Amino acid sequence: MQPNRATNGDLSALSGRFSAVRGLTLALAGRLSDADATVQSMEDASPAKWHLAHTTWFFETFVLRDHVPGYRLYDERFPFLFNSYYEAEGRRHARHHRGMVTRPSLDEVSAYRHHVDQALVPALRDLPPAALALVELGCHHEEQHQELLLTDILHLFSRNPIEPAIWPPERKVPVEMPGDIGWIEHSGGTIELGHDGTGFAFDCEGPRHAALLHPHAVADRTVTNGEWIAFIEDGGYADPRHWLSDGWSWVQREGVCAPLYWEKEAKGWTRFGLDGRRAIDPAAPVTHVSFFEADAYAGWAGARLPTEAEWEAAAAGHDPEAGNQLDAARAVEPRPARDAPALFGNVWEWTGSAYRPYPGFRPAEGAVGEYNGKFMSGQFVLKGGSCATPRGHVRASYRNFFYPHQRWQFTGVRLAKDL
Repeated sequence: MQPNRATNGDLSALSGRFSAVRGLTLALAGRLSDADATVQSMEDASPAKWHLAHTTWFFETFVLRDHVPGYRLYDERFPFLFNSYYEAEGRRHARHHRGMVTRPSLDEVSAYRHHVDQALVPALRDLPPAALALVELGCHHEEQHQELLLTDILHLFSRNPIEPAIWPPERKVPVEMPGDIGWIEHSGGTIELGHDGTGFAFDCEGPRHAALLHPHAVADRTVTNGEWIAFIEDGGYADPRHWLSDGWSWVQREGVCAPLYWEKEAKGWTRFGLDGRRAIDPAAPVTHVSFFEADAYAGWAGARLPTEAEWEAAAAGHDPEAGNQLDAARAVEPRPARDAPALFGNVWEWTGSAYRPYPGFRPAEGAVGEYNGKFMSGQFVLKGGSCATPRGHVRASYRNFFYPHQRWQFTGVRLAKDL
């Protein structure tokens, strides 16, 4: 008997998780035509077909190619097309040209996925622990791409003049506006920050380390659309006093005057979503705002953004699988929080913390070491997950990160203040 082999129960659980993740990705893309899945709406976004193929390339490259003797690549051309940013894997197609890959077709990419799935599942029983860990990493990697798939489709369809809906809208239930923001106070002191070593985590979530907090308070809910409209009507986008210098330059250069996908119509503000264009729900959390906008709003409101450590301390004791998160292929959007809102789900929450390595951080060995560490420059941390984040994917230590001008993700705002 070989030592350190996974038990049958472990293998069954991993196989089930792999199949469920792969199935959900296909279901999310199930309403797309070949044309829908091919077009790229901007450099930050990728075509749906590319997401479907890239996540498959990950499993084929790092598991089947490297750990299954005799495995032959499905197509020798695909690594060039579907590698994302792994320099150790050689040359790759330029990101901003992904929308030019009209071939292979969507059907051919689906066949590629099926081939890799059929090869990987029976190979699990013979894989060494290091390879099984890569399968688990690949599942979490694909869940990240499920959210990107949805937000990239949303951005693409927003550029279509007829603004098509992908899913029918859910019936709206009237919800009362929330009361004034309440505050969760923290007296300060030393806390432990980062992943505690239980279960899966990405490398950037550790090592766990001490962090000093000063007395502060974190809002008990996120900022709503109605509150954001007040910011707009008070001239928030036109007053440089609220903005960081780079943010003000961005607002002026891009002509930004409202969150992404908002439009002012005769009857009021509307937003475009995966269920088409609809009236703004003033009780729902504001979303699709950049770090620059979040910081400006916080200043206007007489507050600030929480630090990553403050947010993580506030999340202690909260269930990371609670809240409005992705469970199935359907239209997703932030929903009004009833009673005490969960800190997880609905919208990713900007923090004021730069995405930088924790003390003692070491990237993983090999090409997968390029997964997170090399992006620790010029970006800000977001916490908590969103309505498009697969349920069970995030935890308090999870570190999402984007550049301060980016806002096509479901990004929102929770305020903080010093005490």
